Parts: sequence; C-alpha cells; structure tokens
Amino acid sequence: MLTTLPKFMLGHTVTVEPYLGRTSVGPRYGPASPVRCFVDEQTRTVRDPTGREVVSSSTFYARPGIDCPQDSRVTLPSGRKTTVIARLDRDGGGMPTPDHVEVQLL
Repeated sequence: MLTTLPKFMLGHTVTVEPYLGRTSVGPRYGPASPVRCFVDEQTRTVRDPTGREVVSSSTFYARPGIDCPQDSRVTLPSGRKTTVIARLDRDGGGMPTPDHVEVQLL
C-alpha cells in the first residue's frame, strides 16, 4: 500500500528557510535546507490560513515531515525566491493514496 509520495515524483529540489518570527529589523528565518519535491508552477486562487483569497504562483508537493510554516522563504529550482502562503497536510486516511504536504507559494 502506498503511504507517501513515490521517489520518482520528487524530481525537483527547493530550498526552504523556515519562518521563525518577526524581530525589530524584519522577519527571522531558520537555516536553509533542501527539500525534494514536485513543483507545479501554475497560477491559481487559494485561501490563506485566515480565509482571505490570494493568488498563488506555484505549489510544491513533498513528503510529510518538512519544516515549512506560513511565511517561510522558499527558493524554487529557477532561483526565484517566494514566500509560503499555506502548508497543508494531506493524509489519505488509510486509503491507498499518498500522504504528502502541499505548500502554496506567492
């Protein structure tokens, strides 16, 4: 039974700098770490955690367990830097679908 995204689907690598909070001089990020994933550079309307509609320029899908909260900084394979709108845990609930994390990006 399939439990996580299969390795053959993780053909891209993004770099994630987890958001740690705000300081007097701006946002603070944790150390950069590479994340193997599948990147979908498609523009679509999504809802942020407050329910507000925003435009997402890209989404990446990765295996569960990544540290990537809202407002984290992400560098895409193209070199473009962007910010996390929302991180969504997708659990198959025991069905034969892969558990994964969907990360919507500005």
